[in-house]
Amino acid sequence: MKKLKGCLYSASESNTKLPDLGPDLIMSEILPRLPAKCVGRAKKVCKEWLSCISSKEFVMMHCRHMCKGSRQKILSIGQESCFISSTGVDLVDEKTMITLLFHVRPSDVWILSSLNGLLCVCLRNTFEMLIWNPLIRSCINISDSKSYGFFKIYSDVVGLYIDSSNDYRLLHIKRGRFTVDVMAYSRRTSLWKRIPFLQKRHYHTNGYVWSGGDFL
Repeated sequence: MKKLKGCLYSASESNTKLPDLGPDLIMSEILPRLPAKCVGRAKKVCKEWLSCISSKEFVMMHCRHMCKGSRQKILSIGQESCFISSTGVDLVDEKTMITLLFHVRPSDVWILSSLNGLLCVCLRNTFEMLIWNPLIRSCINISDSKSYGFFKIYSDVVGLYIDSSNDYRLLHIKRGRFTVDVMAYSRRTSLWKRIPFLQKRHYHTNGYVWSGGDFL
């Protein structure tokens, strides 16, 4: 990293183009520090970058860098209360109690998926799904009268993602009797849309149990 800083300083002083940093320095010091979305775009630069970024070693480097810093938070949900705490050894005792915006006990809230501070949660008593940001006290109930936005344990799986237009979306896979319905919810438009996915019939049986971690 010191070498990189030196190169940038020299270039700014002399008002000339940056020297060739070399692929090793770019892959080990620059790309692992970029946000996940930028890393995804970097895959399109060339085949070498795609191969490197897709490797397990790069994924581990990127995760280590993304986990650093005080911006990372941990949400702890107990039987009667919720707390938010910062990561890091020195900050483990700094907790902030939060109040739920929905009228259920904290123990009746299931966390289904998370992304960039957003959580998709399910209320155990009604099976309604909500998009919740506990840091800014924002919550949206995404269930509707058409039975969209209701989670069924053991049969469904959900995952948050960001599409090419920077819209936060929720993908909801629902498995019925010999059928699989896949719906995508747009946070920008607040609408659900059915999309085609996994049409092979052997995915429709109870022999497959969806896992949120595997899905993401």
